[in-house]
Amino acid sequence: MQKRKIYITEFDYKRLKKLTIVVNEFTYDGPDYIRDLNDELEKASRVKPEKIPPDIVTMNSKIRMLDLDNDEEVVFTLVFPEDADIDSGRISIMSPVGTAILGYSEGDIVEWPVPGGTSRIKIEEILYQPEKAGDYDL
Repeated sequence: MQKRKIYITEFDYKRLKKLTIVVNEFTYDGPDYIRDLNDELEKASRVKPEKIPPDIVTMNSKIRMLDLDNDEEVVFTLVFPEDADIDSGRISIMSPVGTAILGYSEGDIVEWPVPGGTSRIKIEEILYQPEKAGDYDL
């Protein structure tokens, strides 16, 4: 997969950075997904919430995705761990897919390692993005 530039709001960056610090304080060497999230945060372009492009996956975005491995369409909202509820379609930023999609845009194909290979999804559409809706403090 070709690496693309990803974007994140300054507000999300600060909250996610604090979250990764807390997790690292309570675990030895930090789980892989925390290292992956830290890597994504550090390479992302940070922008003011008002300046984030409307087709970027931000925290609390609702996304329609296509699982390219089984041709299944899914709709999820990307949330902080305390708000996660897979039965309600809310996936945690701390999950592998949550970490993988943050900052990418509509049309992007995102890959991440899973036991036994690589999983791939295509971000088909962002159904709701807080910043586009003017909800800058979710």
